[in-house]
Amino acid sequence: MNLVLRMLYVLVLSLFRERLPAGPATSRLRLRTLPNDLDVNLHMNNGRYLTICDLNRVDLFIRTGLATVMRRRKWMPVIAEHTMTYRRPLKLWERFEVSMELTHWDEKYFYMTHTFMRGDREVATGTSLGVIRSRDGVVSPAEVLAAVMQSRQVPA
Repeated sequence: MNLVLRMLYVLVLSLFRERLPAGPATSRLRLRTLPNDLDVNLHMNNGRYLTICDLNRVDLFIRTGLATVMRRRKWMPVIAEHTMTYRRPLKLWERFEVSMELTHWDEKYFYMTHTFMRGDREVATGTSLGVIRSRDGVVSPAEVLAAVMQSRQVPA
């Protein structure tokens, strides 16, 4: 249930935050480790880190306008590859900040870097490659960015 609540929190929060540029951009979220995040060792489960990275992407999609473009064109985001390196545990109720930076893209993939921080200490870092898919296959990042830029110029 906490995932649904976190998703609603990010959806609402993102609507009121400043817009992000279409292209290289960074999403930052401040969260707290909740009981449902824990594994048998009583620290955040490794899979939960990946789920929280998804929340960063949702924030970025909304704040850049990509979410609207994807909905209108029936596109969907897909993570093709993700790696994480865990340095320190996050324990129950600890506050942390997670950032996701869209760093660059090529003909097929968007490249993202994820960083989890507790205060000034790095907890975990990761990278992911993502694509946007249509019914016909992968949409090139150039086409995705052009669609976002075009949507920003057209009044809703």
